[in-house]
This record gives sequence, C-alpha cells and structure tokens, in this order.
Amino acid sequence: MLEVLSGFVGELRAAGLPVSLTESLDAADAVGQIPLEDREALKAVLGATLVKSPGHWKAFETVFEIYFSLRGESWRISKADEKPALDQERQSLSESLRGPGSVLGRAGAGGEDALSAEELAEMLFAALRSGDRSLMTAMVRLAVLKYAGMEAGRPVGGTYYLYRTLRNIDLDRLKERLMASAAQDAPQGMLTPLEERLALDEARVRIEELRQAVEAEIRRHLVADRGAATLARSIRSPLPEDVEFMHATKDELVALRHAIHPLTRRLAARLARKRRHGRKGPLDFRDTFRHSLSAGGVPIEPRFRYPRPSKPEIFLIADISGSVAAFARFTLQLVHAISSQFSKVRSFVFVDGIDEVTAMFEHAEDASEAVKRVSTEADVVWLDGHSDYGHALQGFFDRWGEEVGPRSSVLILGDARNNYHASQAWVIKELQHRARHVYWLNPEPRAYWDTGDSIVKEYANFCDGVYECRNLRQLERFVEELA
Repeated sequence: MLEVLSGFVGELRAAGLPVSLTESLDAADAVGQIPLEDREALKAVLGATLVKSPGHWKAFETVFEIYFSLRGESWRISKADEKPALDQERQSLSESLRGPGSVLGRAGAGGEDALSAEELAEMLFAALRSGDRSLMTAMVRLAVLKYAGMEAGRPVGGTYYLYRTLRNIDLDRLKERLMASAAQDAPQGMLTPLEERLALDEARVRIEELRQAVEAEIRRHLVADRGAATLARSIRSPLPEDVEFMHATKDELVALRHAIHPLTRRLAARLARKRRHGRKGPLDFRDTFRHSLSAGGVPIEPRFRYPRPSKPEIFLIADISGSVAAFARFTLQLVHAISSQFSKVRSFVFVDGIDEVTAMFEHAEDASEAVKRVSTEADVVWLDGHSDYGHALQGFFDRWGEEVGPRSSVLILGDARNNYHASQAWVIKELQHRARHVYWLNPEPRAYWDTGDSIVKEYANFCDGVYECRNLRQLERFVEELA
C-alpha cells in the first residue's frame, strides 16, 4: 500500500499539485484509519489531506482513478501481479454468468462471445431500467471485452477504446428506450410535461453512470497492461493555472474562468497584507528621543519612519486580436478585480485601432461581464482588422499620452506580432520618459520572440521589463510584483 501511495503522491506532484512531505505523511496516517476496501472513503480521505484548491480536484480525481482503478482487494496487489489478477477476474465473471438459465449458459459459449450484440443491448437496458448496478457492472465488463478491441502493449489512448465501446452500445438509443419505457408505465400511457422532464433527468443520470462505468472499466484494463505510472504520464493534463492562454481548449478556458475568481480574492488579500506588514523604514532619531523621555532618556523603544508607498496608477493597453485575445481578457479581468490595490485603473484595447474601455468596467458588477462587452462593443478596427501595434500605440499617445505621469505604470499586453507594419517604437520610449514604469507582458514562449513578424526586441529596448506570461500562475506572480 505504501508503494502505491508513494507513486500516487509522486504523480500528483508531477501534475502540479503542491503536496508537501507533511501532507503525504498525513495521508498515509489517515489511510490507516479507514477500511481499505471502501474506495469512496479512501478517495475522500486522500482528497481531504492532499488537495488544497477546488481547481485541483479534477486532476486529483484523474490520478486517483488510475492508481486505484482495480476495485476491492485487487488494487492492493503488486504491479507485477496486476495483469494476472485482471485475467483471473475476467474468467470469474464469465463463469458467474454461465449458470443454469443464464444467457451465457443457454448460448453454451464462453466469455464475451457468448452474448450477441442484441442480447447484450437488452441486458444493458434491463440493468438501466431496474437500476441494478451489479448487472450493469457485469454487462459493462462484457461490453468492453466485446467492443473495445483492446490489445496488450498497443500504444492507443483510452479515448479510442471508449469511442469504440460507446458507439456499439449506442447511448442515445438506450436513452430513447428508457423514455419510451417510462411513458409506457405511466397510468394514461403518456407522461405529463413535469413527469417527462423528471424521467428525462433520470435517464440522463443513468446513461452518464453507464458512460462512467465504461470509462472506468477501460482504465482498469489499461492500468493492468501498462502500469499506473505509465498511464498517468500519458494522460497527464496541466492544472487550470498552468494552462497556456494561447493554446487552451474550450473546456480549459471554462476551467480558467472558474479558477480566476478565487485567484483574485486570494491575490487581493495577499497584496493588502503585504502593504499592512511592509518592512520598517529608517530609524527616526527625533521620534525615538522624544519617546525616551518617559523612560528617563533611555531609548527603550526605537521609532522608525514607516514607508508609505503610493498605490500605482495603471494604464492597461491590450491587444485583443486572434489567439492573444484570451490572454488579454484574463489579464483585464484579474487587474480590475483587484483594482482596490491601485489608485486608478484605465483600460485600452486595440487591434489596428484603439479604444478606451474603462467605463465598461466601472459600471459592471462583475469584471467578467465587462470583458464580454469589450469583445463586442469596443471600437478597435481601423483598417483591415489585423494587428498593427505601431498605429495603435501612436493613436494612444496622440489621444491619451499627456495623461501618463510619474505615478503611472503602463502595462502593454500582446505578442508584438505586427504583420510587418512600422513599429513606432518611439511611442514606448516617450511613455518610459513620462511614466513610473513601462512593462510588456507577452503570452508567447520566449523562444518564439523576434521570429517571423514578432518585433518584441524593438519595444523591449524602452521597457522596464518584458515578461513571458503564458498562464495564470505567471500572471499572478507579475501582478503581485506590480502592486
């Protein structure tokens, strides 16, 4: 068990979860207090001791399902015995279904070939209709053996096997049959609108349980064939805070949106605490001497000049074209969500034209809603709708350049891919003379900078810092430094 738990913790760390040595020891101690055959209790105990963020729960579940995929006593065995144990379980399943009067017994054949596709479909439907989980588990195992076409050592992902199995099972057809059965069982032979909605919800729940059971069964076979560590490495996915803005899938963008809300609260609290508990300033001799009079002139309590750093005024200038749009949206949302840590935040967005969108955030209850308005209402197209940093920056300088002052920090967001237009880098140089700081955040990997139409270097010469900012984790670190 300790070997399995050690591998499990190691994979969590490899996936990005911050699991300390103390937490891993707590998990090992907690596991000793529960019955090991109770898989749900094991999952709850490990989750409580090892997971600290809701955004990490999905990654934890994925690793848990891999390392503890063999249910019951079988998951306790060593890696060398996993495959023989699974083969033995298959044989036991076939024998249990080959009793007197069973479909397998009547067919007179062995294993998954004893059932035709029609008979397997009927038994799956019967299991779903009655809610018989034991029968459904048995039928799912036979369906995977019959349809998945799994071969030992074959480097094929579980998604391919899942697709083949579900295609043959036909979940849509099973759902239709469940609805037809519910209507047939109704007193009048038909369902009321409310009853139909409830029946549909119930059918969806049972179909989803079936899909999850198929996925779990396929995972069991893959673990037995390849080993938990190998399978975990092959399907490892980044945590929401490590997902790259420019390459995020639709589901990953949804996860990012969920992750940014707790991040803003945590970051705002951290920045406020940082301001309250800043380092002490230089010794104040006059104040120290004045307070020493009450102690007979003995300076018992030194007095210091506490620094009072002014909150910076932020000018955000963001490229919202193409693949960098997601990066700009999350940055705008994060900075405005913690705007209390800045004296003022003004936002500008551009493609080849530029527009100020500060008012959209000032009158919005939620920064994410303002970001949606920015995407549709901002006037950012000047000519052809392709990025033109030079024209946009010059437009900013002509219209708002005089408002940038010594308390201002200018933050430019974009990949600096200028479609071979004039850079107008002199604008950044002028802003650097006027502003407190000028920073550039680039969501592209550093290795891609100054390749193709990227002109990061021309702008970097006049910036106080150019940062690679590909994910929420890097963005969080920069904003903390900025404040």
